[in-house]
Amino acid sequence: MPLDALGLALAAAVLHASWNVLLRGSDDIAARTVAVLAGAVAVFAPVAAATWSVHAAALPYLAASAVLQATYFVLLVAAYERNELSVVYPVARGSAPVLVLAGTALVLGHAVSAAQAAGVCLVAAGVVLVRGLRRGADGVAIGLLIGLTIAGYTLVDKEGLRHASPLPYLEIVLTPIALAGLGWLVFRRGAAPLRAQLTVPTLLASIGSFGAYVLFLFALRLTAAPGVAAVRETSVVIAAALAAVFLHERVTPVRLFGAAAVAGGVALLAVA
Repeated sequence: MPLDALGLALAAAVLHASWNVLLRGSDDIAARTVAVLAGAVAVFAPVAAATWSVHAAALPYLAASAVLQATYFVLLVAAYERNELSVVYPVARGSAPVLVLAGTALVLGHAVSAAQAAGVCLVAAGVVLVRGLRRGADGVAIGLLIGLTIAGYTLVDKEGLRHASPLPYLEIVLTPIALAGLGWLVFRRGAAPLRAQLTVPTLLASIGSFGAYVLFLFALRLTAAPGVAAVRETSVVIAAALAAVFLHERVTPVRLFGAAAVAGGVALLAVA
């Protein structure tokens, strides 16, 4: 992999893990999520407008992606309000490519190679280690649901992006979600929680949430998709480490090894 593509993919991984840590570290996760979405839409609107190219054929995919991404953010808030990031994040990010593989195998009839099967097993083992053998399934079920929504919008967006440029596509998907979130927050709790989120961490999370995807796209322009996807999933390990340092979660060596196993399994799925 070219060094510039490697650097972009690693930067995307760091950004993605970091904005999730900033989200989980908030005292008001729901309000910060809404503020992050609104901030991302506002910050990247000029770039989306400058690169505008959206055809009518993209509309069904835009609608489906918006529903799936809205579900993703609702589940993410619920998960982070009740569970540790070092559990939810690896399960969600690790299960998504497994579910994409399962979906394409079942729906499209694609054969699953031995390497892909090994990747699935490695992800499953990593999830068990992340959760812990004696700690029950708390965080795993909702993590899998988040992974399912990620898999869903990944498959939808793969087709939708054939009819639109990536940045305006994402802008259109996120704008109604951000507006709905703002309306819900102000109606239920007033404007004070939103004003409280006018902070540097919220701005950084907004830039990171959208910027991680942008860096991933630029990396894809420089080299093959499987390698980029594999490097990006180092975010699973990065998120676990950041959770230990900044969120003071109890990330044991076993949990960190489990996160690494999840990342390795996803990498194997990407290059197989």
